[in-house]
Amino acid sequence: MAEPQAIHLKDYLPPAYLVDDVALKFDLDDHATRVSARLKMRRHPQREAGLPLELFGTALRLTHIAIEGQPLDEDEYRLDAERLVIAKVPERFELTTEVIIDPAANTALEGLYRSSSMFCTQCEPEGFRRITYYPDRPDVMATFTTTVIGDRERLPVLLSNGNPTESGELPNGRHFVTWRDPFPKPSYLFALVAGALEKVEDHFTTVSGRQVTLQIWVERENLDKTEFAMGALKRAMKWDEEAYGREYDLDLFMIVAVNDFNMGAMENKGLNIFNSSAVLANPATTVDANFQRVEGIVAHEYFHNWSGNRVTCRDWFQLALKEGFTVFRDQSFSADVNSAPVKRIEDVSVLRTMQFAEDAGPTAHPVRPESFIEISNFYTLTVYEKGAEIVRMLRQLLGAERFRTGADLYFSRFDGQAVRVEDFVSSMSEAGDVDLTRFMRWYAQAGTPVLDVEGEYDAKAQVYRLKVRQHTPATPGQPAERKLPLHLPLRLGLLDAGGAAIPLWLDGESRGTDTVVELFEAEHEFRFERVPSAPVPSLLRGFSAPVKLRFPYDREQLALLVKYDEDGFNRWDAGQRLALAAIEEVMLALQAGAEPRLDPTLLDVFTHLLDTPSDDLAVLAEMLKLPSEAYIAGEQEAIDIDAIHQARRFVTRALGEALEPRFRALFEANQSEAPYAPSFEQIAQRSLRNVALGYLCATGGEKALHLAQHQFEQDRNMTDVRAALTLLAHSDAHQLGDPAVKAFGERWAHDPLVMDQWFAIQVTRPQPDVLDRVRFLMRHPAFSIKNPNKVRALIGAFANLNRVNFHRLDGEGYRLVADVVIELNRLNPDIAARIVTPLTRFQRLDAKRQSLMRAELERIRREPLSRNLFEVIEKALA
Repeated sequence: MAEPQAIHLKDYLPPAYLVDDVALKFDLDDHATRVSARLKMRRHPQREAGLPLELFGTALRLTHIAIEGQPLDEDEYRLDAERLVIAKVPERFELTTEVIIDPAANTALEGLYRSSSMFCTQCEPEGFRRITYYPDRPDVMATFTTTVIGDRERLPVLLSNGNPTESGELPNGRHFVTWRDPFPKPSYLFALVAGALEKVEDHFTTVSGRQVTLQIWVERENLDKTEFAMGALKRAMKWDEEAYGREYDLDLFMIVAVNDFNMGAMENKGLNIFNSSAVLANPATTVDANFQRVEGIVAHEYFHNWSGNRVTCRDWFQLALKEGFTVFRDQSFSADVNSAPVKRIEDVSVLRTMQFAEDAGPTAHPVRPESFIEISNFYTLTVYEKGAEIVRMLRQLLGAERFRTGADLYFSRFDGQAVRVEDFVSSMSEAGDVDLTRFMRWYAQAGTPVLDVEGEYDAKAQVYRLKVRQHTPATPGQPAERKLPLHLPLRLGLLDAGGAAIPLWLDGESRGTDTVVELFEAEHEFRFERVPSAPVPSLLRGFSAPVKLRFPYDREQLALLVKYDEDGFNRWDAGQRLALAAIEEVMLALQAGAEPRLDPTLLDVFTHLLDTPSDDLAVLAEMLKLPSEAYIAGEQEAIDIDAIHQARRFVTRALGEALEPRFRALFEANQSEAPYAPSFEQIAQRSLRNVALGYLCATGGEKALHLAQHQFEQDRNMTDVRAALTLLAHSDAHQLGDPAVKAFGERWAHDPLVMDQWFAIQVTRPQPDVLDRVRFLMRHPAFSIKNPNKVRALIGAFANLNRVNFHRLDGEGYRLVADVVIELNRLNPDIAARIVTPLTRFQRLDAKRQSLMRAELERIRREPLSRNLFEVIEKALA
């Protein structure tokens, strides 16, 4: 097989031909769906005349092709596995084709495929080429008319983009519906769904007084899981009008829940297709975190109507243009409707444990990559989460008012166009009257920048100097010496020895007690005057830039920040740094064979947190959580998997034992008899109660485990049930854990989403027999390797969250994941390329583990690989 070739941003050319209007007709059949297409086309005005017409197509059987109604002879066009090329076409013409496709055999879940008895589509990024021959690229935008034909009894609901314009009955028990989308769109936003579905319906009145019909389509058994998503949609619509002045533009907005889906959801114009896990929710089956996830994803896909649909990407290298901006918008929405500090903590936790790991690994890439082999591999945390942080920095640099002006300018200037990152940044630059030339480096440079900060206090002059140096480590294809200084905001404050905020005088200017300084160069010095005593700096408040901060805090300084910093995020971050230092101290003791001890400063801070009344229980719950094993590993030059696991468990248990009365009191104080609601207040209370229960159970005491058993048996809501079940299943008290796991599985065997939770709880157990449990569960009737949710819940959870067992020294964890990757490569290459990721991150592990992981990657490489998997494996083994 020929090696797949990379596509480069520098080679971009506009398409030779544009499509103005598309008429599609689908005659649905499991194995022989007929797709008729009529494309009204014209030469691109920027391309020369006489170029051949190149259309993309995969797994299509062509049965008819004509230009201006005249069928083409076989020598007038050329077909291969991925393209249809017509040598000669007029300047303007109508192309008609008919193809036959096999949706039931489409296990890649791209294009048109079957999910249970339902037909559905996923076209982003390049799935439309599995539907019909088309110039399938985002800079080709057309209006679409779609007619869907299906069996009336089996497929009573026929949906597509836009508004329905016609419907009727056909012979042999068939019927049709025609849909018209008046807004030009790229083919990746096309959608079709057909099946035995039922809807819940509501309405929203826009700011201009138009009434929009809202529909959520689900299978009958899921009708009771739609209320929350509908409410979230209406909240998002109202928020977007208020925050960005964006009003919905069609008469109908639809969401469909699908069980088999590679992504979380898809923003197709007017017809959003959702992974069922991202839209279905009720208290009996859904934990608090998933209620918030549903709210965030519903908002995200709705916000795409403007940041992605009305204004879209010129090419796939610009993916962060829509995804980074829209993630920032959904994060802002969630912060506004819930707890802003907790939302920031959650987002930064994902960034630092997962995106920073991506930056440090073999697949590190800029937010706007320079090349790719398979674009599906670049739907990454770098594009989404780091892309959102770049937008957040722009807002920090411009201020809220000028940022909003820039967004308005961007939407109005580029409405209906396919554009580049430069167009977004130039709108912000113009609105803010600021030079953002150097800021563009954020899109071009890979890796996580490091800020090394030093403080120097001159008591006589009452001057405090902060010296800041920045550098970005080397990444594949980008050596460190080529990395340029970045333009970034550093938000900060100063505290005195008693924890009080010190007024800031920077270069003779009063800055209050909180300010933002801008970095442009490799080194800066900031001179603060009128500082009466040696301060403790509170740096990178609100995580104002996606960087690693290095400052030589001692533990007493960190404790002071935890107790008194006015910035909620930095209070949490100081606690994480203090806990990390305590865990690292235990690791050193374990590695030296010495007796470990609990750091008294950490114990003092936890005592203070538990004894001091808090007006934000959600933030308190976050502050009482220790850093994850993944975060700890990310901070180590050489990763010791076992020492990290043992040290974190030791500190957890030691805190639980030392503060047992306080944790028990916290647990009892946050009991509630109120009916369940996914409200911010109740979520905070449940979170705090379950954090306390976790520390109590970490002691291994029988009374604590019986508290968990009682909470499990009370069955008040899925949040408390899952928390208790996890503690029981992960304990050594098999006489309590095993019956609970069995009872839960039997009760929820009928619900696929709850069974995903059941899988994840079992495969993240720290006990060494978990590999046998993984293999057993892969044979369970509720598991299917063809379903992405099942693979993520079982294999993904094991490889990503059960680090101590995935990285077993016998290599069996690696072998198990590699076996699954090889099978998935034949079925669903996109999911295979995602599941393999933990196997590629071996660079800072010990020599034996590195050798074992590389051996499994080499074994995978010997297989006939998809483009998706080939690209990831080659980068990992380079």
